Amino acid sequence: MFLKPFLIAAITLLSYGAKAQAHSDHDGHDHGKPPAVKPSGEDPLLLTEMKFDFGKIPQGKPVYHNFIVKNVGKTSIKLDNVQAACGCTTPEWSREEIAPGGSTTIRVGYNAAAEGVFEKPVTIQYGERVKQFTVAGTVWRAPEGPAPKNASVELLKKQSN
Repeated sequence: MFLKPFLIAAITLLSYGAKAQAHSDHDGHDHGKPPAVKPSGEDPLLLTEMKFDFGKIPQGKPVYHNFIVKNVGKTSIKLDNVQAACGCTTPEWSREEIAPGGSTTIRVGYNAAAEGVFEKPVTIQYGERVKQFTVAGTVWRAPEGPAPKNASVELLKKQSN
């Protein structure tokens, strides 16, 4: 008597497992995956580089890099906004339209205040589109106080007198 309910439960579980395995990703159901986004045409804005690495820079010394932006489309483009993720990164750009075939420069400054590795995104908004590029590098801590005396320089000074 105890065996019959146990067999029914086991058969039910096995048949449920077989149905779950037969369920495929391509059956038309929503499985929580984001829908595919169709491209809305070719992007008219071209950046000559998507990332710039400043390398090692001294703490407390701001650095700058110019990103070249080209309009490869058939109509003029206006950069509505260029925004950095934090206040340590400051983009400067022209508010003028970029003619087809023309280009402009986005000057990005980074204030190297905090020590360590950094990677900061900068976002360009133009029309209904958004494009992102990054600046990166490593800030090394500048030594505190004046540089130590160089014995060789002191010796040269004595010899030249």
